Amino acid sequence: MLLKLYFGFFQKPATKSFLVLLFFLNFFTAYSQRYNADSMLRLLNTETTDSNRVTYLWQMADYAGIYNPDTAIHLAQEALSLARRIKYVEGESRSLGILANTFMRIGNYPRALDYNFQKLKIEEQRIKPRNMMSVLMNIGIVYMYQEEYRKALSYYFRADSIIQSAKLDAYRYHGNINIGDTYDRLNILDSAFYFYSRALGEAKILNNQDYIGTSETGLGHLYRKQSDYLLSLEHYKSAIVNLGATDDNDLLCEAHLGLAKLYLLFNNFDSAVTHAKRSYNIGQSGGFISRQLDAVKQLSDIYKKTKNIDSAFAYVNIEKVLNDSVYSRERIRGLMILSSDEQLRQREMAEAKIKEEEERRQRLQLMFIGIFIPAFFMLTLFLSRVKMHIRVIKLLGILSLLIFFEYLTLLLHPTVAKLTNHTPVLEILIFVAAAAVLIPLHHRAEHWLIRKLLHKHIHHPEENK
Repeated sequence: MLLKLYFGFFQKPATKSFLVLLFFLNFFTAYSQRYNADSMLRLLNTETTDSNRVTYLWQMADYAGIYNPDTAIHLAQEALSLARRIKYVEGESRSLGILANTFMRIGNYPRALDYNFQKLKIEEQRIKPRNMMSVLMNIGIVYMYQEEYRKALSYYFRADSIIQSAKLDAYRYHGNINIGDTYDRLNILDSAFYFYSRALGEAKILNNQDYIGTSETGLGHLYRKQSDYLLSLEHYKSAIVNLGATDDNDLLCEAHLGLAKLYLLFNNFDSAVTHAKRSYNIGQSGGFISRQLDAVKQLSDIYKKTKNIDSAFAYVNIEKVLNDSVYSRERIRGLMILSSDEQLRQREMAEAKIKEEEERRQRLQLMFIGIFIPAFFMLTLFLSRVKMHIRVIKLLGILSLLIFFEYLTLLLHPTVAKLTNHTPVLEILIFVAAAAVLIPLHHRAEHWLIRKLLHKHIHHPEENK
């Protein structure tokens, strides 16, 4: 699924505006249809299988992320906690993806990276190329938002290598367009041109007008920077036709603005104003604040150059209003980041308390067993001195030793698991070695204990007649 650089309500001005983002970490083809939140909630309330509950929770979080990030975070955290508790790896991976996506939406990039890296660790242990490629691509996107373009490229290329090796042909376009955009931001124009051209070729193979228009917009930018104005004009005009046919108003704003900048280089002020105004109007109707702001700045510059002071002043005032709006939204975004961090902290505290209670319960059980073993042994000794059948005393003695040695194994297991980092082969080897020592020791101890317990009965056989 494709999302543009701007996320509706939470928009931020960008140094360069052209980008198509690939966000299919949570949204795959099978889930392209929107789920109704109410019906999902009903299914969740009646579901008894934990793995299905995890699925419903992350799907509801996915849906809520569109309009309510706080709810999305809460649901995804609940899904993640349950998935980890029942060791449902697919559910854990999906939940982490939802969390990363939601935190990216509200601009909490450190959290988004954290959850993406957790998801990456899971996917590195599995053989699912598409999942691996998607998380790598999304890590690159977070770095792009943070303007760490070299890091973004490293992850884009890793994702692209998986696309090539696993023959994920449907995603070749996305890898090329993101890499091309990043090179464009770094002003490495020859590399940007290469990947934009490849993206255009893939878009034509897919016969997708939106993808074609997006690639042409990028090429229009490059040709304009390289002063190849005729080719730039050709690509902008074609992009506007293709983007208009698919109602991609976000990038349509950009294509019109790029064309306005091109006409300005020709000193064709009328055409420059026409396309800048179209960019502004489309941005206004679609609620793209940053697009409006870019268009208004361009219009203000054009009118200043043409000495049209009244129009320039009017657009300066509009620019001020838009900047205030952006600042207000940035403040709201900042508050949402603080709110999400606090919500996450409370959730982690609650989970830590549950874990602490579980560990305390286990410690109490171990302590009870530790008290019970000597008590049971003392009871066996006591019974061995009263009139009781030899077989009963022998059985009690064997049980005492069995419980003791099993208790030792129980105590050893967490230490061994930690030491081997839960590697089954190493755990088996260590326990086999321990058994090689404990089993003979157990047999010797058993014979010694039975002999001691039955000592009185052996010397006084008449008592058991």
